Amino acid sequence: MSIGLISLIVLAIAAIGFILGRQRSLQMVDGDIRKLHSLPGYYGQTVALFAAVPAFLVMMIWLLAQPIYIESRVSGMIGTADIAEGSSISLVMADVRRIADGLDKAVAAGLATEDDLDRMRADFTDVRGRLAEVGIAVGSNVGQPAFLAAKEYRTLSTGLRLAMAGIVLALCLGGAIYAYLRITPEFRARNVSELSIKSLLILSSLVAILTTVGIVLSLVFETAHFFRLYRASDFFFNLTWNPQFRGGSDLGIIPLLWGTLYVSFVALIFAVPVGLMAAIYMAEYATKTVRSVAKPAIEILAGIPTIVYGLFALITVGPLLRDYFAQPLGLGASSSSVMTAGLVMGLMLIPFVSSLSDDVINAVPQAMRDGSYGLGATQSETVKQVILPAALPGIVGAILLAASRAIGETMIVVMGAGAAAKLSLNPFEAMTTITVKIVSQLTGDTEFASPETLVAFALGLSLFVVTLGLNVVALYIVRKYREQYE
Repeated sequence: MSIGLISLIVLAIAAIGFILGRQRSLQMVDGDIRKLHSLPGYYGQTVALFAAVPAFLVMMIWLLAQPIYIESRVSGMIGTADIAEGSSISLVMADVRRIADGLDKAVAAGLATEDDLDRMRADFTDVRGRLAEVGIAVGSNVGQPAFLAAKEYRTLSTGLRLAMAGIVLALCLGGAIYAYLRITPEFRARNVSELSIKSLLILSSLVAILTTVGIVLSLVFETAHFFRLYRASDFFFNLTWNPQFRGGSDLGIIPLLWGTLYVSFVALIFAVPVGLMAAIYMAEYATKTVRSVAKPAIEILAGIPTIVYGLFALITVGPLLRDYFAQPLGLGASSSSVMTAGLVMGLMLIPFVSSLSDDVINAVPQAMRDGSYGLGATQSETVKQVILPAALPGIVGAILLAASRAIGETMIVVMGAGAAAKLSLNPFEAMTTITVKIVSQLTGDTEFASPETLVAFALGLSLFVVTLGLNVVALYIVRKYREQYE
């Protein structure tokens, strides 16, 4: 029984429980809802909640724990001698899972029966050919131990799925019956419903918090592993970035950090003034007709894919800067440069600054404008001395969002700034950023336990610390001016 079918059955039972629970509450008072503690709908909601929530919670926990249990059982069937040179138990288990999935598809497609699977042997049967017929590709020749492990994996999965279906449906029916029998005119069904909504809101908040904690912990653990293989002093203070997957690498973060901050600085220098002035014009000076056209036109920039910006930087902006600025001034001969990536990235960041700043400026009370005009200030003086200081916390938030977006950008930097890790003040030279190197270190056929691969997690944690520092600075500015103007 598939997960989707189980979910549909649970939802159907919950829907029926809602209808029956509502009808039961009305029958108990002969239709006079004034005798009920809660509205009839709350009684139905209680039955539906008791039917669906415990069942779905058990199903989620079961689905998370089942793969761990199955792999712990099946991996014991793979001996050290069954692992080919250059492979690992994780790669063999990946093949085992693909083979098991392929066997399921073969049975579903009618290409094999359960009896055929029992008689099949990897050393006598073209297992790879059979799997290819249902679109499953296995990385190497399938050995008998891996094939037996796949059949055991499939058997355990099927049995545990049936067991889960029985437990979940029994729990669903039991919860619905229990809640249905509890219905009385005095039952506080509304309190139960409101408590469930509150719990759902708390759970939603916890999901965001736990996701952040999980991301940080994964980075910390892998970074600690990296620093056991590579000295932290060399990582933080070495001025050279030269990874060699054969060993002897120089993995200094300083050139990457410099490139990240340099490109982001150029982007913000372009995006913040333009975006802020556009926001001031649309909020304070533009007519409704102009605003209705200009604001959506600017926001279109936020919806353009970054790969398109990268192509624009590579084909248009880079050659223009090279031909009209870099070469005439003797500063470089490459179209890939910090200035190219920074200008195009700044163009992408304009709607982040302008839209948020526009909303913040419009949120400034009209009374502050009227008071300024009443004291004899002009419109420009009002904007400069009243509106902008009052809206400064929100503007700082918009700039922070743009800065975070700039620091995390990859495609524009790859196509506009190149991939050279160097320290230079020349904005017309090619450089690279932390995010670009994170991608390059994690792609390709590399050993995951090597320092050259694990350095990606150290780079990610360093990037997280940089953005956290930006948030702290922005929070300080926001609190300082908020106290002044509230």
